[in-house]
Amino acid sequence: MTHTVLVTGVSRHIGARVSNVLAADPDIDRVIGVDTVPPPSLTRDGGVSLGRTEFVRVDLRSPDIAQVIAAADIDTVVHMSLVSAPSRGGGRAAMKEHNIIGTMQLLGACQRSATVRRVVVRSTTAVYGSSPRDPAVFTEDLEPHDGPSHGYAKDACEIEGYVRGFARRRPDVTVSLLRFANFMGPGVDSPLTRYFTQPVLPTVFGFDPRLQFVHEDDAVEVLRRMATEDHPGTFNVAGAGVLLLSQCVRRAGRLSMPLFSPAFEALGNAARRFGLVEYSPEQLKLMCHGRAVETSRLETELGWKPKFSTGAAFEDFLRSRGLHPIGGVPS
Repeated sequence: MTHTVLVTGVSRHIGARVSNVLAADPDIDRVIGVDTVPPPSLTRDGGVSLGRTEFVRVDLRSPDIAQVIAAADIDTVVHMSLVSAPSRGGGRAAMKEHNIIGTMQLLGACQRSATVRRVVVRSTTAVYGSSPRDPAVFTEDLEPHDGPSHGYAKDACEIEGYVRGFARRRPDVTVSLLRFANFMGPGVDSPLTRYFTQPVLPTVFGFDPRLQFVHEDDAVEVLRRMATEDHPGTFNVAGAGVLLLSQCVRRAGRLSMPLFSPAFEALGNAARRFGLVEYSPEQLKLMCHGRAVETSRLETELGWKPKFSTGAAFEDFLRSRGLHPIGGVPS
């Protein structure tokens, strides 16, 4: 039974939703949410209510997280505090420090804890990279031909290494590593959702990549199940099917602007400098080669399938933004 849960990253949308749904579970005694800043719902800016979640302001890079785990007798940790894009103030260095050092401190605290018996870590399908030599579909056991060398995806690869090391050192702890496709839904604010809301969408000439999404509702449900049940291992999480980028553009009722790869990269660098849209090197590769993953391991393990396909998740996002195909007929 799960008694006391620690959720990191509760100031962000998915983290707040996960802590809220766990706090609503009558079988869970306490949910403690930690982050470096208070959630929006606590700063009167709106956002998801945390319910009876107890918020503690903690920087994971500091040893304070060990004190929180020890003082509350935490038995389950859900690590959601991964930054996917650098902030304007901190930049890439601060992002990497938060992701890598923060995770190391958290796992170190879990390793020393006598009460922690379940650890759930959010990762990303971006660890597979995007390459013209990729398989049609990635399973959890396949190694990428061209692994990530920059940003969030590279951080996620390093974090996964630390998580596997922790699992070896603490075989008594159930460790679940979840590789999520890009989140999509009404409440999701990400580099990719911001891309699709632009009036004109730059694309890479000659490429029409396959994209995969997971609806935020399904992501929260997977995290809830992993936090309350024992499902050790590494799992891909994505909605069924794929969408071509050209289909996404038409469904959003946007115009595309095909650019040769160097021009696309130059535009991405300029947009990043001006803080407009985050075109990371990983996103540039995704816009060329795409990515798709197999999710049968998750579905077999949980006896459950996501309610939203990739297409349905994207449609729900478009409705929330008031976007629709020109002429009203999706393709």
